[in-house]
Amino acid sequence: MGYHIIGIGDDDLSLGKNFLLELSKTSKLIFLSSNVMDEISGKTLFQRHVIKEVNGLRIGIFSLLSPDIFLGSADPRKKGLTFRNPLETAQEMIRELKPQTDLILLLSHLGYPKDVELAQKMEGIQIIIGGHTGVHLSNPPVIKNTVILQTSSKGMYGQQLNLTFSNREASFYNVKTKQTYERNLARLRQQLSSTQASEAEKNQWQRAIENIERTLQQFEQGNSFTLTSFPLGETVKDHPEIKKMVDDYKSKFPEKIEPLVHDSRGVYRPKP
Repeated sequence: MGYHIIGIGDDDLSLGKNFLLELSKTSKLIFLSSNVMDEISGKTLFQRHVIKEVNGLRIGIFSLLSPDIFLGSADPRKKGLTFRNPLETAQEMIRELKPQTDLILLLSHLGYPKDVELAQKMEGIQIIIGGHTGVHLSNPPVIKNTVILQTSSKGMYGQQLNLTFSNREASFYNVKTKQTYERNLARLRQQLSSTQASEAEKNQWQRAIENIERTLQQFEQGNSFTLTSFPLGETVKDHPEIKKMVDDYKSKFPEKIEPLVHDSRGVYRPKP
């Protein structure tokens, strides 16, 4: 699918640490795990970060996985792993990456509420691409100067972010938000020219016009973005080579259909 980098999540560990390590050796993807540590070596399971240059921009990328999203201390997916505090790790990554980059991007597996909390508490991360919660953000929020992206789970949608970047210190704004302000400005100017409006109404509209004009002037100095969401359904055809790989993999692990029995409580469960 053209991916370059993966920030590992809890379900990526479903077959265990060793399986994922072996998979990383044969994959062209870069695996990141900035706060996931190997219990034996004490080192990060994969790379802590990567810096990619895209259209002249140096983009620093790191990942975070929350230990709180696992099913308790006995969750087998955590076997052989320890987790550093995500907030402390984020602070370290910002200090390390900021002098070397123009833009810092976080691949987050903290869940949407924690992404919001992180953006509120910490400056320096321009884009958070979140996972786990599966919240579909067709109109992503900008918290302080951090754009938070996330889409539905199970491959329901694809999203494309188009970013016009001026400088790291400039604020971010959604082009759709700017267009809404422009439409409101045009409407207010039209109302202001009405001969039937009272002076009090005109004064109120004039103040609103001035506020919108100031906001639009601030936008002109900022970094703009647009986000396009598109459903992944029957119109998106399987790539024949990828489909063959999937079919070959499935053939090695045929599904076993367990017989169900009806117990005294009216619950269907696998036959013992």
